[in-house]
Amino acid sequence: MVDGAVLHNILSYGPVFLLIAVRAFAMIQTAPLLNNDSIPMVAKFALAGFAAFAVLPTAAAFAPETLGLAGVTGVGAVTLPGSDGLLSDLRFEALNLNFVLLLIGEATIGIITGFFMTIIFAVFSTAGQFFSLQMGFGASETFDPLAQVENPLMGQYLNLVSMLVFLVIGGFYQLFLGGFWRSVQSISILMVIEGREPVINLILTGLPRLFRDAFVIALPILGTLFLTSLSTGLISKAAPQINILSEGFPISIMTAFFVIWTILPFMTEAFARIINNGFASIQGLYAQIGRPIGGSGL
Repeated sequence: MVDGAVLHNILSYGPVFLLIAVRAFAMIQTAPLLNNDSIPMVAKFALAGFAAFAVLPTAAAFAPETLGLAGVTGVGAVTLPGSDGLLSDLRFEALNLNFVLLLIGEATIGIITGFFMTIIFAVFSTAGQFFSLQMGFGASETFDPLAQVENPLMGQYLNLVSMLVFLVIGGFYQLFLGGFWRSVQSISILMVIEGREPVINLILTGLPRLFRDAFVIALPILGTLFLTSLSTGLISKAAPQINILSEGFPISIMTAFFVIWTILPFMTEAFARIINNGFASIQGLYAQIGRPIGGSGL
């Protein structure tokens, strides 16, 4: 009976459900951790469908007036439980060019959300790349299954730490409730087009913020390695008979690992703050260009 009711709701509001599912699937395909190739495509489709069904009753951004369909009544509009107004199921214009453009727009919103989260996670691998060369691991690049790129060992290590921090602070909870659900409540593709300047500014400011945060994370290790290199250089001048090339690499590696072990609690706090600030920026964008909504998505 429950499965029949779920299927009935999905079929009754099929076009709106499809629009929301496309937004969810585009976000899953571009968001960190979820876009991993090791996750079966069937699981991604199932997750997108479940997320779309869960938020369907509160999809206020798909009201007829929001989509430019004010005054639509009868077979072209339905009332969903928990919503303040009518939500158009678009049955009167399904499979036409307008609906296809709406699908593309929903995918664009999902890609923007996932891409911004990718920028946030790139902070940690970039921080590892900053000091891998000075540490002596510059040539030790391996394939990172999380970032899907060739990454130095320390960049991959920081990626793993950031993944654990993401899970501990409820990152998926924030992504689907504070990111996806609030976007379905507040913004449509028309709002994104009209408010494109804040969207572009968010993405453009995210890139310099990436390098700033990565440099701040790597600065203690970079500073320590600089002092280590300076000290070994002075020793090589004072005692030329010492093979500083063979002795310098172990010293740099041990020093870097000791510094990382010492500041790791502070690094995890910084990771959590960076991730939370990223979600806050996304929600701030929704509040700036979208419909006002009450309560908190978190």
